[in-house]
Amino acid sequence: MKVLLNNASLSESLRPFNDLGFVPTMGGIHKGHLSLINKSNKLCKKTIVSIFVNPKQFNNKEDLKSYPRNIKKDLKILKKSKKVDFVFIPKFKDIYKDKKKSKITLLKKDKILCAKFRKGHFEGVLDVMNKLTKIVNPRKIFMGEKDLQQLYLVKKILERKYRTKVIPCKTIRDSNKVALSSRNFLLNKSNLKTAATINKILAKIKKNIRINKNISYFLKIKKKELINNFKIKIDYLELRNINNLKISNTSKNSRLFIAYYLGNVRLIDNI
Repeated sequence: MKVLLNNASLSESLRPFNDLGFVPTMGGIHKGHLSLINKSNKLCKKTIVSIFVNPKQFNNKEDLKSYPRNIKKDLKILKKSKKVDFVFIPKFKDIYKDKKKSKITLLKKDKILCAKFRKGHFEGVLDVMNKLTKIVNPRKIFMGEKDLQQLYLVKKILERKYRTKVIPCKTIRDSNKVALSSRNFLLNKSNLKTAATINKILAKIKKNIRINKNISYFLKIKKKELINNFKIKIDYLELRNINNLKISNTSKNSRLFIAYYLGNVRLIDNI
């Protein structure tokens, strides 16, 4: 496993390879990331993982400040996996050497879910993914379905611009069915227990959607119940079509999307 710390080193090391699998991360490596790496290993000759906490996708300075960082631990996990060929750990100047302002803007119809509540977040995500794709030039990019909106937007924009495929990978969960996330490292045992309970309730809600004629009203009631029972803030609880993210009136080809806070930690999921 070779660690690349700048663009020049990356360019020189990757030049001989034209079948690269790319797993972009912000660190906090967990089993979800390792599943993406495993998928890349199966479909590509070489795999590169990036670790870059992108400040431009944080709409909250405190969130950026508290985001889990432990490069030594991340590298140890990646090396132990024996499935990573390269790790790219760029500095801010490597990614944003071009100081031109990004022209990426979201369409009005895309300003839903997290885009509605985290102003500028996806513009930052799309900007950095555009830059990373240009630098790395991968054949395939592997991303998890936990953030389905992110996957949807990145796939739509990058596949139009580059000769690369964005490969969706299933959400990896812990033994309590909580979706794995780097932000989970910020949760205490009590919060993780609450997240597990909420997940069980969400599964029941999803199941009961099928027998409800007025899904919007049903979800409105369930959202209030979750807020009152767990004293949490919920940004959204919505049923949306997995192909176009439009509000759905049927459980077929749809998922239940949620974003909520446990303390100061914002969690997202879709089931």
